[in-house]
Amino acid sequence: MAKRSGLGKGLSALIPEELSEDKGKSIVSMNLIKPNSKQPRKVFDEEKISSLAESIKEHGIIQPILVKGVATGYMIIAGERRWRAAKLAGLKEVPVIIMDITDKQILEISLIENIQREDLNPIEEAIAYSRLIEEFNLKQEELSIKIGKSRVAISNTLRLLNLDDRVQDYLKDGVITEGHGRALLAIANKNLQYELSQKIIDEELTVRDIEKLIKDINKDNTTVNVNKVINPYYNEIKEKLQSYFDTKVNINFKKDNKGKIEIEYYSEEDLQRILDMMKIELK
Repeated sequence: MAKRSGLGKGLSALIPEELSEDKGKSIVSMNLIKPNSKQPRKVFDEEKISSLAESIKEHGIIQPILVKGVATGYMIIAGERRWRAAKLAGLKEVPVIIMDITDKQILEISLIENIQREDLNPIEEAIAYSRLIEEFNLKQEELSIKIGKSRVAISNTLRLLNLDDRVQDYLKDGVITEGHGRALLAIANKNLQYELSQKIIDEELTVRDIEKLIKDINKDNTTVNVNKVINPYYNEIKEKLQSYFDTKVNINFKKDNKGKIEIEYYSEEDLQRILDMMKIELK
């Protein structure tokens, strides 16, 4: 019999081969199933849940819910969205696959399932990446292979955790986009990040609008930087360096054609990524 589809490379690799067959399925009362309190996704789209509930009414649950036996019944490992929809559809019982795994394995499966289904908001996704890296001692390259996303994409998402908490809340609520958030990272002052995020909302600014505004703000900084140089040569260098390293770069110059180049990094993994690109090996 063919394996279940839709779990993704990283998630299916965590599930024992024998549980991919029908013999691993059981039918369990809805009343015995409880959600996982450590579920990385905190916000569920009610409209999508309702749509899925209608599909379940017509076709049933095609993919079983992954659960673990606990003292009070069963705890969801993966499939809370299906469980919520089944509950809304009025089902009394649902198909499950019961797995005997550790709490750490539950966390890994739950995080990877949500990341691969792209159901998380940008901050939830960043937190999920951070937890996988820290709690499972993964490097960004290893995480990239496990979840099927580029290391650059992972690094860019992790950087969002450096935003002001209030700005992160706006990202969670979807009132500003991930692109807005990345643009705001060019501002070190977190109160200013928050003020600019409010301006984005109030004036319905696009990412390009806010990038231009931030560029104008940086021009007025007391620190002498490349933006104050009339010669466009420096701007071109800065843009190419930022594109190459995929991070913020500053070129600060002094008199007599002297100066320094600053390359920002946002974690030890991000620093290692930059060192790898520069072919610098540490003993």
